[in-house]
Amino acid sequence: MRDDLDRDVDLPHPPRRVVSLVPSLTEAVAMTLPGILAGATDYCTHPAGLDLPRVGGTKYPSVDRILELRPDLVLANVEENREEGVAALGAAGVPVWVTYPRDLDAAFASLSRLLAALGADRPAWLADAEVAWTAPPPDRTTRAVIPVWRKPWVVLGSGTFAGDLLRRLGIVNVFGDDPERYPRPSLELIRAREPELAILPDEPYAFTATDGPEFFAPTPSVLLSGRHLTWYGPSLAEARTVLLTALASGRRPS
Repeated sequence: MRDDLDRDVDLPHPPRRVVSLVPSLTEAVAMTLPGILAGATDYCTHPAGLDLPRVGGTKYPSVDRILELRPDLVLANVEENREEGVAALGAAGVPVWVTYPRDLDAAFASLSRLLAALGADRPAWLADAEVAWTAPPPDRTTRAVIPVWRKPWVVLGSGTFAGDLLRRLGIVNVFGDDPERYPRPSLELIRAREPELAILPDEPYAFTATDGPEFFAPTPSVLLSGRHLTWYGPSLAEARTVLLTALASGRRPS
């Protein structure tokens, strides 16, 4: 079995005790094979009411706590988890499956490969998500900036999963041609790109109506669900509708 980094992962067939360090994968496994989850991070909030031992945050989970749970597989992600933590688990003899989807097609392939490795049948939510995203993008496009952090400002650049979702929804990322995936432009440089819209998700930075839009006025801003923009899992089945509805509220009339 090979993960998204094309590493051969030696895992039991199928795994029986899985610890997930990736919120979207926690949701995917919980909705598909709930009995095999042995632990998750503090940020694994879906599905609602998930009752599992917690191992800390995504960036700095407790390796000791993970080992106490005796997993036969740990799920990780290149962007959400630190390489040092993954290496420490590997050194302790725990197999780690690492994901790294950078666009929607890669996310679907990644999920299919992982769930097959876990011994799962193809879930209905994955089929529903694939169907939902076959719809063509809107005829109209909007130039937008998509901050994901401030202090300092960090925006979506090139080659990101969230950027690909927005592209499919008619959004032209004004930093989409940047060589960096997450550039750190000044506010002056952002304004110089003349975006028509500022798209402000509620994670990883929790932008709100009183923390974010004021920096871009008079350019309109829209707040939207970071889970539906950045998670690859069951939320993808409804993400297109949720995101389109939010974007419609911020776009200027044609």
